[in-house]
Amino acid sequence: MNTGDSMIEDGRIFREAWIAGVKKHFPSKPKPGYIAPWDETPEWERQSAAAVYGQVRDFVRVSGGRTAKLSREQKGRFVALCWIAQIHKHIEEPKPGYVADWDALPDWQQQTDADIFEHIEQTV
Repeated sequence: MNTGDSMIEDGRIFREAWIAGVKKHFPSKPKPGYIAPWDETPEWERQSAAAVYGQVRDFVRVSGGRTAKLSREQKGRFVALCWIAQIHKHIEEPKPGYVADWDALPDWQQQTDADIFEHIEQTV
C-alpha cells in the first residue's frame, strides 16, 4: 500500500499527464477545470488520479512489462474504465457524460487517456 506522500506524487503524475494530453489534443481552448493545477483540483479528483495511476502501474507490473504490446486504444480504454469506477465511487449520481463508455468519448479524451497510460508505463 502506498504512503500518503507517494499517493500524492502518483496523483500529481497522473494529473500532469492529463493536463499535457488535454493541451495537446483538445480541439480548442479547454475549460479551466480541465487544466487546473493539482492544488486547485478537487479532493475526489486527486484521490481518483492517485487510484487510477496505481491501477495502471500495477497492471504494467503484473503484465511483466508486456503492456507495450497493447494498442493505444486498449491502453486508453483501461484508463477510461478505471476512471469511470472512480466516478461511481465518489459521485452518487454522475452525469451520463462522466461515465460514458469508450466509444462515446470524444477523440481528444481517448487520446489523452492513451497518453496517460503510456506516460505511467514509462515511469514503471
